[in-house]
Amino acid sequence: MNDDAVFRALADASRRQLLDRLYERNGQTLGELCQGLEMTRQAVAKHLAVLEEGNLVSSERQGREKLHFINPIPINDIAERWIAKFERRQLTALSALKKALEGEGGE
Repeated sequence: MNDDAVFRALADASRRQLLDRLYERNGQTLGELCQGLEMTRQAVAKHLAVLEEGNLVSSERQGREKLHFINPIPINDIAERWIAKFERRQLTALSALKKALEGEGGE
């Protein structure tokens, strides 16, 4: 996985909005994704291409339609690699603080 491509894809609010829409209902066409957005069809298609480059969205042809699906794996990988390790450090520090405070209260 290329973290740079994923971060680049996630950096734009419009792309995050498209991911939110696919999260709500996976397997949408370009036309369905365009509904209610203040973006041109071409702009949505370009955003979807960037999301596909980051492997956050995949597409599949079904007859004449091209359906788009969210791929949560790259986001999970980023969460594990970049977020969880920082949370562990904070949780370890909080645990040590709790133990220290409990030790002080018991003396």
